Amino acid sequence: MHEFDIRVTQHLANAQPDNWWLDDDPLEPNSHPALVGEVTADLCVVGGGYTGLWTALLAKERDPSRIVVLLEQDETGAGASGRNGGFCAASLTHGFANGLRRFPKEIADLERMGRENLNEIEATLERYGIECGFERTGELRVANKPWHVDSLREEVELRNRMGDHVEFLDRDETRSRVNSPTYLAGAYDHDGTAMLDPARLVWGLERACLSLGVKIYEHSKATSLDEHPRGVAISTPYGRVVAQKVALGTNAFPSLVRAARKYIVPVYDYQIATEPLTAEQRAMIGWQGREGVNDAGYQFHYYRLTDEGSILWGGWDTLYHYKSRIAIELENNPEVYADLASQFLETFPHLEGIKFTHAWSGAIDTCSRFSAFWGTAMKGRVAYVLGYTGLGVAATRFGAATMLDILDGLSTERTALKMVQRKPVPFPPEPLRYAIISATTRSIARAELHGKRNLWLRTLDTFGVGFDS
Repeated sequence: MHEFDIRVTQHLANAQPDNWWLDDDPLEPNSHPALVGEVTADLCVVGGGYTGLWTALLAKERDPSRIVVLLEQDETGAGASGRNGGFCAASLTHGFANGLRRFPKEIADLERMGRENLNEIEATLERYGIECGFERTGELRVANKPWHVDSLREEVELRNRMGDHVEFLDRDETRSRVNSPTYLAGAYDHDGTAMLDPARLVWGLERACLSLGVKIYEHSKATSLDEHPRGVAISTPYGRVVAQKVALGTNAFPSLVRAARKYIVPVYDYQIATEPLTAEQRAMIGWQGREGVNDAGYQFHYYRLTDEGSILWGGWDTLYHYKSRIAIELENNPEVYADLASQFLETFPHLEGIKFTHAWSGAIDTCSRFSAFWGTAMKGRVAYVLGYTGLGVAATRFGAATMLDILDGLSTERTALKMVQRKPVPFPPEPLRYAIISATTRSIARAELHGKRNLWLRTLDTFGVGFDS
């Protein structure tokens, strides 16, 4: 039996293994029936998360006469889209540093397009009256170790040269925003991130799609793609869709295009949430700007205030399971939750005694460059986008728009990007895949202590493999 620190675990005594965002929300829409029999469509979208919903919505906005059918194996938002931290960040590349490293010649355009994409999201929410708590609070990246400080300062200078509005904060300035004895410095991005309720965003997009005539079928897992005289046949347990074009937004789940599977692996991300803070507790930590916060290191936490005044705390460890296993029993990990609670109390020791009410997790997709990639199959009739690596709340809209460009045969600024035209380095088959990921995870944990990447990580860097967070 694992030995836990009772001083820490007593804070988890009341934590329910449930997604905080889905806890008795009156805005959750009614479910949709499963597909039974055969239907036809101009476009079939597979996946009822952000990517799928944005794809369906944008497809109808571009051409209202287009018949769009969406298939979801569970319920809309049941995957990563309905249980993430709600950080709607402008970055399309899993952060500026990763984008600069992977796409140095395109990073200025990618940063601009990311800001434009975030503005379009805000406009869409206003246009359809989507209530998801969208709040352009900005984001605070905090340095917890001396080596983080210089890295943050350099990033701030580079980003501001490219049109961003980022402010470097010293120790006292950082702590005046959010009070933690662990903070040594910070970087505040004033307008590049909005905080929102991720589940309500799903449900709002779902309602918008329905208002435009999208037909949604839940509990209708797409099991195969086959050529058909009228395009592509997508089979489900009780029926099938015959469509001219197919858009796949399946995230961590095995892609229907087998050739795409080698590029992604599912990893489990974990989160906990506190009870609402009292007025006294809130006064001790400040946080008047309600910024989203994350650490500046290779391993990082992300955390934010909810509308109810609770703190959502997640990140640090992401776990890969042998043979890319995804299973519900992998979602409950007491050891990880205890580690998260311990790290929370190190960051906010003045909140000793607070109770965690929820603890949950689930799989997200990641690729070796930590940012989205695109591909096609069946002579261009099928397209997919994958690999967001946890920062897809905003990037999924860009991914969906680009996927539609590709399916519609359009030449756009998006499709001209090397980021779109090139795929990441694929993962090797098992058991080598597991061995490489395990060795890399251990190396990142060691690198986080002093900021020094060992020979293994430097070798991966040489080959353009994106294990840097």
